[in-house]
Amino acid sequence: MSGLALQNVVKEFGTFRAVNNVDLTVPHGTFVCMLGPSGCGKTTLLRMIAGLDLPTGGAIRLDGEDITQVPTHKRNLGMVFQSLALFPHLTVGENIAYPLRIRGAAKEDQKKRVDELLAMIHLTGYADRPVAKLSGGQRQRVAIARALSISPKLFLLDEPLSALDAKLREAMQVELRQLQQKLGITTIVVTHDQREAMTMADTVVVMSGGEIRQAASPIEIYRRPADSFVADFIGQTNLLDVAGDSSGRAVVLGQAIPGLELPAGAAKGTLSVRPEDVHLTAPSAGALTGKVTFVRDLGGTIETFVDVAGHQIVAVSTPRERPEVTVGQEVGIALTPDVCVVLKK
Repeated sequence: MSGLALQNVVKEFGTFRAVNNVDLTVPHGTFVCMLGPSGCGKTTLLRMIAGLDLPTGGAIRLDGEDITQVPTHKRNLGMVFQSLALFPHLTVGENIAYPLRIRGAAKEDQKKRVDELLAMIHLTGYADRPVAKLSGGQRQRVAIARALSISPKLFLLDEPLSALDAKLREAMQVELRQLQQKLGITTIVVTHDQREAMTMADTVVVMSGGEIRQAASPIEIYRRPADSFVADFIGQTNLLDVAGDSSGRAVVLGQAIPGLELPAGAAKGTLSVRPEDVHLTAPSAGALTGKVTFVRDLGGTIETFVDVAGHQIVAVSTPRERPEVTVGQEVGIALTPDVCVVLKK
């Protein structure tokens, strides 16, 4: 099978299980972002894919070959670390050529490959420049080029953009995604940045407690989260208790929501509704009623905080849709089934 496959992968450090029976298939050419809070196991999983740590159990296969015990230098992969790990005493060209040089590539082949990669990362003419004279974004590009110099089967990146400022980070997210699409290389990025994952990935893998909670496309993760952890971790959402009444209707904060159903066999659950799907109205029958407690104008969006029976609900609107409300005002919140996701407890 073409691509990467993790089969029941386990990693234990003494009595602590950092990765717990992970199964994941990554088709060839896919861009995957592993996302989760600190300590969730994502970096440990990446290190096992890279061969830097050996699994306690399970298997790792690349294009059908079992590479679980194969040393890192024989796995034909490129890797960019959070620290970048560029050689400060070498020039840009020498850094990029280094993996080729230690593999015995001819000098003319090294120069040709360096020139190709410099053009690809928009740094043509920088081969003789000292690494110390580069900006943060330029150093990031050089680290990526060095990892790609050997045309690896697999490209691994561990928090590669975390040291960049916000504006440059967003620009690099787009550049990295476009470069991956151009090369068609299977790429796995570890990040804790949800926006980064949503921007770049074909598949987002959300992890918690050493396990995969959900692996799906960014829009599926966002719109159809598997559980309340995923719903709360990806973006911003309103989580509310929902229960069924004697007539089988779903009830949220004392208000029945027509057309909303609980999961089969469940008497209660958790409702997730994104702030951009919460629309404020005049108080009316059939809608939740609450009081505005805070309004935050962020320029591009306006957040309105509403207290409903002691529960905070956040609504987000654009300046064009800005609701004419003030703190202390009573408002209605009409929830419709098409914007609500009911998750099992």
